[in-house]
Amino acid sequence: MVPMKASAVLAVALALVACGDSSSGPRANPAVPLEFVHDPGSPAYVSVAGGRLSVRFRARSGRVDAARIVSGEDTVLMHFQMVVDGAAVWRAATNPNLGRYSIEVDTPDSTAVFGPYDAPADPFTSVEWVGGSVGYQIFPERFANGDPTNDSLALATDEYVFRDPSLGRTEPTLSPWDGEVGESHCCHQYFGGDLQGVMDRMDHLESLGVGVVYLNPIFVSGSAHGYDTFDYRRVAPHLGDSTVLRALLDDAHARGIRVIWDFVPNHVGIGHWAFQDAVAQGEASDTWDWFTFRVPADSIRVGDEEDYAAWWNFGSLPELRTDNPDVMEHLLEVATGWTRFGFDGIRVDVAADLNNRAGFFPTWRAAVKAVDPDVYLLGEVWEQDPSWLRGDEFDALMNYPLGQGVVEPFARGEWSATQATAGLAEQYALYPEASVAMAFNLMSSHDNDRLLTKMGGGDLGATASEESRARHRLAAALLYALPGMPVTFQGDECAFLGTSEGRHTARYPMQWDACDPEFLDHYRTLGTLRSAVPALTHPAWRTYRDAGDLLAFYRGEPGPGEVLAAFNNTGADAVLALPGGTWTDRAAGGEFETDVTVPALGWRVLERN
Repeated sequence: MVPMKASAVLAVALALVACGDSSSGPRANPAVPLEFVHDPGSPAYVSVAGGRLSVRFRARSGRVDAARIVSGEDTVLMHFQMVVDGAAVWRAATNPNLGRYSIEVDTPDSTAVFGPYDAPADPFTSVEWVGGSVGYQIFPERFANGDPTNDSLALATDEYVFRDPSLGRTEPTLSPWDGEVGESHCCHQYFGGDLQGVMDRMDHLESLGVGVVYLNPIFVSGSAHGYDTFDYRRVAPHLGDSTVLRALLDDAHARGIRVIWDFVPNHVGIGHWAFQDAVAQGEASDTWDWFTFRVPADSIRVGDEEDYAAWWNFGSLPELRTDNPDVMEHLLEVATGWTRFGFDGIRVDVAADLNNRAGFFPTWRAAVKAVDPDVYLLGEVWEQDPSWLRGDEFDALMNYPLGQGVVEPFARGEWSATQATAGLAEQYALYPEASVAMAFNLMSSHDNDRLLTKMGGGDLGATASEESRARHRLAAALLYALPGMPVTFQGDECAFLGTSEGRHTARYPMQWDACDPEFLDHYRTLGTLRSAVPALTHPAWRTYRDAGDLLAFYRGEPGPGEVLAAFNNTGADAVLALPGGTWTDRAAGGEFETDVTVPALGWRVLERN
């Protein structure tokens, strides 16, 4: 036994025992160390997901035959999960009230015991409703026009109203729902979408199995996208008002659908009341210090990024000094207020750009979680970065590294199964299982190309090839089979096209009459699978096969009910050898024992009987 203190930050033990892989490979030199690593204080090793305590350790690949968690008289068998950077990761899910425990590791010719450890008293814990849900992102101004009477109100609050005329400006336009894409399509061409339109399409969302709706900004702002807030406390008039929003939330909740709002604490728009007051009164204004001005008040040209700090030097987006206590207080009031109103989660825009991340987010999290412990806190961080996921800032990040970094290249045929497995394993080893369980998994959004375009389907107005359509369906099926919440950007389920370059045609209004029924059926099938097969909403993921172009992995705990999911990114059928037992294809039907054919650009979801 190797005694370990419960307060130890890292447990590393070297066991000079013979090397052997539990599945394949010869025994290696006994001088090769075990390199055991386990840290009960790190969420990457211990967290709560799916109502169970996830416990993991790393050891040198090929050195472990079996492992167990031992706590008093209780023993829990651990299972091999994946290999990352030459280290094998083993895991088990056990009693959340584990208390003191040890980990026993069997090698080919000895057993090493590590511990005892104390499980954390307050571990990082998943928000349980997220991982069991299907997500859907709505860009309200381009989703559906439920109330044409409010369309023109967008023109009265557009950025151009506040921008200094000497800087030049393009006035906004109001277009019919199927109007031409104009020069200002990205940001200042309005089509009339609103919150009533979202309510009018709730049956569509239900048919897809959607359990979570993420709304792009809905507050009064100076653009169609809404990321230049004028007032965090007021719904944009062209989208509706608080009464319509109340009705929307009530309708969604009655259907079992939760709603996330988009929060932009890093910057505001030039029409924001605090910015306008600072410009008007100068240093006499109570909000002068909310911003960083570079010129005297009488020299400020509103919209000129040279005169004040602005996000990415866009003069329309003056940055807030979130280290200012008054700014902090205002933003906390906004966040807690909308949580009390009934929102179920908050997505934070450009989280990494705040000037005092360390001071802002832990305080913000504590304040919002005090109102509702089950509120879901999501950060827009595009990189793979576990430093945000320690239980004191976000619950999850927008998972572009998974969707764009792994699923897309595999679905396009650019990556082999070996590469895809390595990419998945890297993330699942790096992130706490609690966060994996509630991951916000996406490929397309308002910020990038539509999924069918990414798969080679072309830009808005093109006719997508059959291969690009098949690869789109493959990508969606793979995303839905991974732990966490799969999120669809409005219109991807309809096979719409569009890019994020230039005029941002990906944001073109939803042309509902053109929604592809074949794709709708595909997404409805995926949604039904998620609700019907418990393993698909379980936090556990384990490797099975990582060779060639046939990607296969396990979902759920080992034993009856676990899923073996397989994906073929080639143009030819492929045969997958099956583990022992009988497996049922939950999508296509049929039972299989020794092997199964995975069709070209196709997939299987097999459940162990």
